[in-house]
Order: sequence, then C-alpha cells, then structure tokens
Amino acid sequence: MKKTDCTTVKLSTGAVSVYGFGTAKLHAYQTNDPLADEVLVVEKDGKGVVLEYPPFVANIEELGGYIAEQGIEIEGIVAAYHMAGASFLPGTPVFATKEADEYGHAGGGKALIDGFATAFGASFDASVSEAVTYIESDELELAGVKMGIVRNDDAFDIEIPELNAVYTHMLGHDCHSIVAGAGHADAIIAQLKGYQAKGIDLVLTSHYTPEDLKDVQVKIDYLEDLKRIAAQSADAAAFKAAVQERYPEYAGENYLDMACGFFFGA
Repeated sequence: MKKTDCTTVKLSTGAVSVYGFGTAKLHAYQTNDPLADEVLVVEKDGKGVVLEYPPFVANIEELGGYIAEQGIEIEGIVAAYHMAGASFLPGTPVFATKEADEYGHAGGGKALIDGFATAFGASFDASVSEAVTYIESDELELAGVKMGIVRNDDAFDIEIPELNAVYTHMLGHDCHSIVAGAGHADAIIAQLKGYQAKGIDLVLTSHYTPEDLKDVQVKIDYLEDLKRIAAQSADAAAFKAAVQERYPEYAGENYLDMACGFFFGA
C-alpha cells in the first residue's frame, strides 16, 4: 500500500482520502482547521471506529455528516492525544487509557485545550467526554478491527495490523516537530526505526495526511540534524535561525519554538 493509493473526496471545509484494504477501508479526514488536525475512520463491513476527535465545530458537523452519508455505524471513538470535541457523535462510546484520559482532563492536554479555547473562541469545542471506558489491556477490538495499544507517559499509539499501519501523534516529513531535547529526539528515532524494521506501509497521525517509510527516513534525518545543530548553537535564537536556514520550507514554526524552549530551557 502506497500513501498515494487512495481516492479523495472533497468536502466543503475538509477532504477525505479513502484507502481500500479488502474488507476494510481507511477514511483519513483532513480537517483544514487552524491546527491541521486529521481524524481517522477505519471501516469494516459497514461498521467503524474513529481515531481521535475533530475539535472544531465546522469539522464536527462535516465529518458527522460524511459518516452518515457513507452509512458507517460507528462503534466507538478511540481518543489518545486529542480529547476536545465531545459534541462529535454524541452517545458514541469513548475509549482511552487512564493516562490519556487524565492527560486530557487535567494534564498537558487540558492546558492545550484551554489555550485553544481562548485563542479560537466558539469555533473550538473545548468539551471533553466525561464517560470514558478505560483500555486495560494492550489490545482493543472495535468494529471488527483489532488494534494494538502502545502506551507512553501521556497517551498511547495504535498498531493496526489489518492495515499494516500505525497511528502516532505526529510525524510530518516537511514540518517541524515538538522535540523535548536530545533524549526525546533519540526516543523518537528509535520508534521510527522500529516502524522501518516492521515494514509498516502507512504512518497515520493526527496532524498530517498518511505517510510512508520514505517519510519516516526523512524525519529521522531531521531529528539527527536537530541534535547536531543544538550541540553547535550557543542559545535558542541561534538554534532556531540555523534550523530555519537548513529547512526553509518547513511548516510548524510554533513547534520549532517549543523545541527551542526544550533544548535551551527558555
């Protein structure tokens, strides 16, 4: 499966890239919202599971309408890194690890939600589901789709063997990332090399269209560069300038600013 092996359905606000996997389909919804959010729907035999919430009101309405038009019966929403948007598909069961639920209700995720609510006002649905079923094991099956749950400190990634795909929060081969120092860069590199070793076809994220192993290698090279540039930079300003010179076309300057703060404590 190549990342281009899809058909694209243009909607009023966003677009959906549809991938076929025999009896299963992946509907990757590109929101085109201010945060470049991506929401994923895995469909099998007319039933479906949604990965992450769309947090903006316009997308909540649009994706809900698309799912209804497609006749997909959603059995659950799996919320890992994006908890905001609880008005989406009201009454649908929500699944998360305890850590992810706490992250969204009281931790760093809640701080982000509060900040976005202030920045975007009524266009952003800051509500978080209060009825979450905790994922206790390292496996979850919804709508006939088996998922491996890979836990981390804040939330969790998802392996989907039937699609030969993994879901993680961010990759983005041509945009900056939130990197919390050299140690974090090494951890991400190790994770990405694990994808290479497994021969994963698609890397799914909540901030980018589906990517592949070529994109994974590009990201590994970028992270190695970040470490080198940081080691050679006197301060955050010099680091940022050098990274921007090396990657002038990269999007996500706000993520680079966050990385500067982590690398240099500013």
